[in-house]
Amino acid sequence: MLVVTTENIPGYKVKEVKGTAFGLIVRARGIGGDIMAGLRSVVGGEIKEYTVMLEDARMQALDRLIENANAMGANAVVMFRFDSGTMGNMGEVVAYGTAVVVEKE
Repeated sequence: MLVVTTENIPGYKVKEVKGTAFGLIVRARGIGGDIMAGLRSVVGGEIKEYTVMLEDARMQALDRLIENANAMGANAVVMFRFDSGTMGNMGEVVAYGTAVVVEKE
């Protein structure tokens, strides 16, 4: 599956637009991770527990986007983006883009 942030894919032509595809995940750290992150926030610097959590969440959201685009019959996603937010102590990540069918020119 080709997944790009651009509107077009060099060397390919969009033959069909399937629609918006997305992958969503909501993650929360365990109590141990929250305690360690809280202690790190006192001294400053990177909070690695949350960095790892968000990296994993982005990869899972991307995997779910690809699954969604495949289910729609697409072989590529253009205009791919991530968005994120928080709800209490949970982090939400959504990967989205336009599912398309492309063919080599």
